[in-house]
Amino acid sequence: MRRLLGLQQLNLVALTPTEIQKTTPSSWAYLGDAIYELYVRSYYLIPAKRSRSYHQLVVAQVRAESQAHHLHNLKPHLTSLELDILKRGRNAAFGKPKRLDPEVYQQATSLEALIGYLYLTDPQRLNQLLGYIELD
Repeated sequence: MRRLLGLQQLNLVALTPTEIQKTTPSSWAYLGDAIYELYVRSYYLIPAKRSRSYHQLVVAQVRAESQAHHLHNLKPHLTSLELDILKRGRNAAFGKPKRLDPEVYQQATSLEALIGYLYLTDPQRLNQLLGYIELD
């Protein structure tokens, strides 16, 4: 397993627990999408590649289908609170790209919501869960 990006060191915004609870699951998913892509980009930095190769690797991992697959593999490791966050994120998914099954889109959105929520509340736990995701 590779050494993970220290997300607790990256947390640029310090929200209070009250402020976090006022944010919505769709906000968590919005943030989680960016955090997950940053994680995937960081993961593939070594060995060095051409920009096009980086892009292809990252796009393959941040697609909704890949995120839904990763979520399936993560579920056995999740706490009851984290499973609740997934449900809230799933229910926040609205609309969908035409090419996607709505179920896949909801699963991807719920994973992004969990990532965003943990980024704000428990970066150490987020790092632990990201370590379970097999990107290679």
